[in-house]
Amino acid sequence: MATVQDTQTPAGDTPSEDGVRRRDFLNIAAVSVAGVGAGVTLLPLLNQMNPSADVLALSSIEVDLSAIEPGQAIKTIWRKQPLFVRNLTPAEIQQANAVPLGDLRDPQTLAERTVEGHENWLITLAVCTHLGCVPLGAAQGENRGEFGGYFCPCHGSHYDTAARIRKGPAPTNLEVPEYEFTSDTTVTIG
Repeated sequence: MATVQDTQTPAGDTPSEDGVRRRDFLNIAAVSVAGVGAGVTLLPLLNQMNPSADVLALSSIEVDLSAIEPGQAIKTIWRKQPLFVRNLTPAEIQQANAVPLGDLRDPQTLAERTVEGHENWLITLAVCTHLGCVPLGAAQGENRGEFGGYFCPCHGSHYDTAARIRKGPAPTNLEVPEYEFTSDTTVTIG
């Protein structure tokens, strides 16, 4: 009579263990495919939250100061907001430094609002801190208010030569953005 030969699988590789290994592989593969699918789905949604190209292009600007005479101011655009760049005269600097800080609603010295070594260059946002109007005083012949700086025609805020609020409803001085001089005649804002 013929004997039935014993056919065993190699040690440690039982069919049930082989099934578990295959199952583990399928689970890992399924989770990986689901993760990639979620990433591909979420990428456009997250990417839409990035700033647009036109905003990135305006995140910093360079301004050439060589054409701005002492006592003159220009208005430019930065981050879709108007910006004043003013070359103060020695008389305007002296006038700003002579104001006692106790007389100011938002006390700041001119030195705190300018960069050391370039005290004659005052760079501020051209947005009134009351309700966001654009003050006058940058162009030649415009009303500069009672203190020789800027005047907001919307509600009558008066700013001095250091763009500090002196009279009217505005609660704070015109905002000074971050900037640095890259040369004596060029400033990078932003």
